[in-house]
Amino acid sequence: MTPNVIPTMDIGTDERLNFAPRSVSRFMRFGPFQIDQQRQEVTKNGSRLKVQGKVYQVLVALLDKPGEVVTREELRQRLWPADTHVNYDANVNTTVNKLRQALGDSTEKPLYIETIPRKGYCLVAPSEASDVPDATLASEAEPVSAAAIVAPVFTKEPSVARSGFWIPLSVAGLILAGMLLGAGITITTLLIGHFAQVTRWP
Repeated sequence: MTPNVIPTMDIGTDERLNFAPRSVSRFMRFGPFQIDQQRQEVTKNGSRLKVQGKVYQVLVALLDKPGEVVTREELRQRLWPADTHVNYDANVNTTVNKLRQALGDSTEKPLYIETIPRKGYCLVAPSEASDVPDATLASEAEPVSAAAIVAPVFTKEPSVARSGFWIPLSVAGLILAGMLLGAGITITTLLIGHFAQVTRWP
């Protein structure tokens, strides 16, 4: 009994390994897109896309074999159990087209997903795996907030410059006014003394 059970378990394990994600990293990236495999989320420049269910599974299947052909049979076995009775060809086409729409891709000029006639599909964009998110794919709103922080600095600088300019000028004006006042007092005193002497002249 035991020898018959072990081969059956091994075959099942091998089949699962064939379609398990190759990457053990949490994040996968290509172009402006980042995939969080733990949360099963797809973002574009920090904005979350509606890529779920079988559409998400197709994307992960392509990322598991970047630059390689993922056959339609692989997608069929990955997306539907063996006992599912559906039109596999039509459903695979529909699912891949939905993924293309979510990514903003096209069949005529593919940037990310290329159709390989009579075989399957291939992720043609360079991809990378990482355990940490990429900060450069953060929200597009960040540069706006940074500009808002810098703007008040530039509005304050002219006022500082103006105050630095007027203070020395005001001090110089006060000194000049004091000198003129002192000169006026001195001249007035001399004139009074002069007239006093003239009036006393015989």
